[in-house]
Amino acid sequence: MGTIAVLGATGTIGSSLASRLIASGQRVLLLGRNGEKLMELQQRLGHQAQVCTLQDFSSSDQLKAAIDGAVQDDPLTGMVNCIGSLILKPAHGTSDQEFRETIETNLFTAFATVRVAGSLLRKSGGSVVLLSSAAADIGLQNHEAISAAKAGIIGLARSAAATYASNNIRFNVVSPGLTRTEMTKRIWDNPTNCAASTDMHALGRLGSPEHIASAIAWLLDPANDWTTGEVIHVDGGLSQVIPRKKM
Repeated sequence: MGTIAVLGATGTIGSSLASRLIASGQRVLLLGRNGEKLMELQQRLGHQAQVCTLQDFSSSDQLKAAIDGAVQDDPLTGMVNCIGSLILKPAHGTSDQEFRETIETNLFTAFATVRVAGSLLRKSGGSVVLLSSAAADIGLQNHEAISAAKAGIIGLARSAAATYASNNIRFNVVSPGLTRTEMTKRIWDNPTNCAASTDMHALGRLGSPEHIASAIAWLLDPANDWTTGEVIHVDGGLSQVIPRKKM
């Protein structure tokens, strides 16, 4: 069956995905920066989960070495990058440092994921899933920095899908709307902000980590191996549908 590497495994979406994959019998390599949280997650998930602590996910050399060392007995078949950040500021209020950090955290780590996948999966093929955002498809105020980073991820994935198609490596993107994660808690935990955000989604509710994990798991499944270069919007209609008042 091989191993799926989940980058950012201790995050809300990463841990939900890892739990889903383990429940289906899949072996998973959990990668994150916090060794203590990784061990706690491994203990919860059981023996099918391996852990690997890595501080710099933007370094393809370090990432490749970490994965190479962890999956020697069970080859890599897929990678998922769940690493991300959120900054909600207008461009004039965003410092150069904040913009650089946003690009590094989101786009640089995605590029490193693509480089490593292109190296490790060239002979065997496999599935790679990156996370973007509905903000890359629709203009949302105060999203300039994060929208730029997430839009770059979409372009990266589509180009990689073309480059590595002959190696049978599939690259796809899941693009969430506002999802109830620890990273977005400051939005949905505030009643006023939560109500305003909910009204922007045509289905009238926010997403759950399980919604996103389900879409990622579908893209990883070999049964769906005729899908590449796609952006799957799991966003309650935020990027594609204009919400209307209840009839």
